[in-house]
Amino acid sequence: MADAQIAEMSFETAMAELEQVVTQLERGDVALDASITLYERGAALKAHCEAKLKSAEEKVAAITLNGDGQPNGVAPLDAG
Repeated sequence: MADAQIAEMSFETAMAELEQVVTQLERGDVALDASITLYERGAALKAHCEAKLKSAEEKVAAITLNGDGQPNGVAPLDAG
């Protein structure tokens, strides 16, 4: 259930929760079992954020210019 909820999160929501998880873990006042659960949640949130970023990068397009330097279209980003 938790993974399904993460999959539906926006990048911003997942990033905000990930920051909260990191803050809780850094405080060091969380019981071991809770720390493990938080770490696993954080790992899932991190993976979700990375997937969202990769998807966004794939959608980025470079603006192409004509001979006069005026925009004349877009081309896929060459991430190679």
